[in-house]
Amino acid sequence: MRVTDVFEPLPLPTDPLLAEWAASLNNGGHWAQIYDAAWRLVYVTNETRLMARDTPAASRFYIGSHRFSTESTQFFMSVVRGEYLRSEFRRAQFLDLGPYVLASTPGGRDELRRLVDPEYADLVDQLEPKDPPDAWKGTDASATYAGVASAASATWFRIDDRHGHLAGFCVQYMPVAGMSQLAAALLTVDLAHLARIRVVEHADRRPAAILMADLEASSPLARRLSSAQYFAFNRLLVRSADDCILDAGGIVGRHAGDGVVAFFLAETAVSESSAANGCITAARTLRGALVDIAAQSEIHDAELCLRFGLHWGSTLYIGRILTRGRSEVTALGDEMNETARIEACATGGRTLASKALIERLNRADAEDLGIDTAHARYTPLADLPTATDKARRDAPAIAVCEV
Repeated sequence: MRVTDVFEPLPLPTDPLLAEWAASLNNGGHWAQIYDAAWRLVYVTNETRLMARDTPAASRFYIGSHRFSTESTQFFMSVVRGEYLRSEFRRAQFLDLGPYVLASTPGGRDELRRLVDPEYADLVDQLEPKDPPDAWKGTDASATYAGVASAASATWFRIDDRHGHLAGFCVQYMPVAGMSQLAAALLTVDLAHLARIRVVEHADRRPAAILMADLEASSPLARRLSSAQYFAFNRLLVRSADDCILDAGGIVGRHAGDGVVAFFLAETAVSESSAANGCITAARTLRGALVDIAAQSEIHDAELCLRFGLHWGSTLYIGRILTRGRSEVTALGDEMNETARIEACATGGRTLASKALIERLNRADAEDLGIDTAHARYTPLADLPTATDKARRDAPAIAVCEV
């Protein structure tokens, strides 16, 4: 038996047929595990292993361990959690799968009793051996992912070699939601954005550029338009904002009304300069999209005025909040409040960027944006004619310039 870390590359099984199954399932991005004919775990796909990322660091996959051994039982309890924490569920699952396990255990009941965890030993005598079919539906179970319980279903496949001899088993998992439901939720998802979100799966301090934008005079506009027209406009604005953020390599933050929040992590942008570049680029692109948004919404473009506040967060605490009803990325820290103060001062549809953000740009990125960082002139928020009372109170010394 070999202990394998969740993030360590996993070799394919030595059996050529099982290796073919393993490679195909892994390359297809499936949740799956492969067992040999003796019900020993020989392979786990990458996507299955990634689901264990929010588990304690001590969690390991026990390659070579029997499906119902003590090691495997403890592993499933620590990683899958959910219903696996209940002894009655584990025992019911053993009774469900046990007849097939017994039928393919050469030593019969005595050998199986020796292999399994003691909590199953008294159940072995209740089993009647049954030849495993080509495929069968396994037991549904709830699993815990990122702190949220969700249901998953299992389908088992018998793997025979070309001579009809048993070579092993494959179990493939999927959410209990139907494919039509999954497709409706995921067909429009940006895969690169999902990869960036995985970086912040666990909340931690991460340096990032911050973008905040808000629509000026939204209340009069909402009163003038019908609810249906204003909703359609707001939906178009949010979609356009998200597109601009994603195209610039950012992570979409929380939407609140007409407000937009985004983060551009140095970690995913390769450098702090690239993150700052992406932040400024997203703001400029969204501003340029306002004319088209107004035309599609049958609103005069003079009525649409977005304030932008751009800032750098050196000590942001960023993470993902995942519940049964939503998934969002949010951040805490003084720089978040400072960005809000900058944005509130950017009246008249301006884009104000802090000195802390601008001076993250290297020469190449600054030239790409057309910004002369060597001769930039900054103004403290407190000295701006448009400074709000909160800005003068909370962030009077934050230096900004218009970009």
